Formats: sequence, C-alpha cells, structure tokens
Amino acid sequence: MTKVSKASAEKTDIGAGDVYEQVVDGYEITILDLREETDMAPLLRGLPGDLCPCEHWGYIVRGRVTFTFADHVEVFDAGDAFRVLPGHSPSTVAGTEWVLFTPADQMAPVNEVIERNLAAMQSA
Repeated sequence: MTKVSKASAEKTDIGAGDVYEQVVDGYEITILDLREETDMAPLLRGLPGDLCPCEHWGYIVRGRVTFTFADHVEVFDAGDAFRVLPGHSPSTVAGTEWVLFTPADQMAPVNEVIERNLAAMQSA
C-alpha cells in the first residue's frame, strides 16, 4: 500500500499556500493547503482556452473550491468528494485545503505551464 501525506510529498510554496505533490501508480496526488483566497486562472494562461484540460477527482478537507467552466460554475464545500471534467479554472476561499487525484500523464504538461506562469508572476 502506498501512502501520500504532507510529510512524504514534494512541497512547493506558491505564495498563497503550499502544494504537496506525489505520483503514485500513474496518478498525481496533490494536496493544496491554501492560506489565502486564490484564483488559479492566471496560472493556466497558455493552456487551450486558458483552462485546465484535465479531469480530476478530489475531496475538500476544509473551505470551498469553485470550478468555473465556459458555460457554468460548480461549487464544492468541506466534506464534498467530487469529479470535475476538463475545461475549468479553479478558485478557492482563504483557508481551503483540498486533495486532487489526476492522471499523471495529463497533469505533467499542465504543471509545466503552471510552473512557468508562477515563476513569471514571482519575478514581476
């Protein structure tokens, strides 16, 4: 059995909070512990339609996550497990902690764009 925790995963401070990531059996498991309100749209610039092209499954530990699509919005609160389809941009309220499960091969190119956008924002 493989276990992923904040202690075992790779940690990245993104300014608004901490992101912990680990790939297990072809899935990227991500724990996002966000101190501040976040709008992740700027991090997705450069992806098709500037939206995340991945399907995710997840769980909201605390707080609220809003996924904005071109034609609708989906909102999940603490205690909600979810599946979200491609073509979204997430945002959160301050103090949100959530867990994502995403096929690693789909997430890898998205992570490259996010890292590039994050670096540009931090150097500005």
